[in-house]
Amino acid sequence: MDRLAIAICGGGVGGMAAAIALQAQGHDVAIFEQAPRFGRVGADVNLTPNAVHALDRLGVGERLRANAARPTHRISRMWDTGEETSRLPMSSDAEARYGAPQLTIHRADLLAALEERLAPGTIRFGRRVAAIAQTGTAATVRFEDGSEESFDVVIGADGIHSAVRLALFGPDDPKFTGLVSWRATFPRERAGDIPDLDAFTKWWGPTGDRQIVTFPLTHGREIFVFATNAQEGWQEEGWTLPGDIEELRAAYADFHPEARALLDACESVTRSALHVREPMQRWSKGRATLLGDAAHPMVPFMAQGACMAIEDAVVLARALEGVARADVPAALQSYERARIPRTAEIQRSSLANEWLKKPENADWVYDYKAWSAELA
Repeated sequence: MDRLAIAICGGGVGGMAAAIALQAQGHDVAIFEQAPRFGRVGADVNLTPNAVHALDRLGVGERLRANAARPTHRISRMWDTGEETSRLPMSSDAEARYGAPQLTIHRADLLAALEERLAPGTIRFGRRVAAIAQTGTAATVRFEDGSEESFDVVIGADGIHSAVRLALFGPDDPKFTGLVSWRATFPRERAGDIPDLDAFTKWWGPTGDRQIVTFPLTHGREIFVFATNAQEGWQEEGWTLPGDIEELRAAYADFHPEARALLDACESVTRSALHVREPMQRWSKGRATLLGDAAHPMVPFMAQGACMAIEDAVVLARALEGVARADVPAALQSYERARIPRTAEIQRSSLANEWLKKPENADWVYDYKAWSAELA
């Protein structure tokens, strides 16, 4: 095989997962991350069994389990009566059924676990990608500081505002869904005697735009809250802003007392707009391709955004294993053909926001094995 020089634009979950898998194959990998350093930003990542199974093979499973919580169940409840409409066993039951549990973890802890598995010097901070250009034999990354470097492969893992996507396929602004999300984390002791704090619980509202989701973090010592409601337009500067906790509570004043008690336990909250794009027909051109939100941004109602990026990373690495430089474009096409049908279905199902509202088979999502899924 040829030892490929690979650039990954974006040092998030998908970018680092891809780098770990590609370095294990002997490739030279550089991650270009625009941030000056990683901080403890963000709040939650929900890793369902399909993602945990993939991460275990990357060698980070033990480290994740040291910091994560393991939700006991996935529960659906009605907003007004509190009635349960589904209860899916997780934790040990999921591990027995799918080969891995569900883990809920702070994003910073996940990034730290991934970074530890990288070769020293892999991540180059403060490098903002401006564009890429290609010849038949190389792909060149151009940076905002005017410098450039050439590689055998360029991977755009740079999120919904991807510069790589723009360079490959032209302008395509994400569409505001009309939904605003709220996120908060609070110490478990503030919740009092609210039941099922160790479960992933979704309170389904009277309409699809209103819901409250809660689950544990850091071995259950913290509780994460996510909620959405409708808003006409998004005029604010920035994508994630401080929120008004009283505004959040007022928006759910008609919900069940146990749901309202969760919001009462919150001390502060952030607010952000939810954007999507239509599923793409192609992710790759020549020696460049996309993964994660750069390829398939989705609303978080199935908790699969990070999980799909992790799956992408593993399948992409498998597609590039043992590939000669001349065959890189064909390998990238094999990768996208293997992944686009699944991610498009997850995008559509997430936006419809009906999955697991009532008891149904979760296997098509949770039982996917990125390490053995068929390559086109």
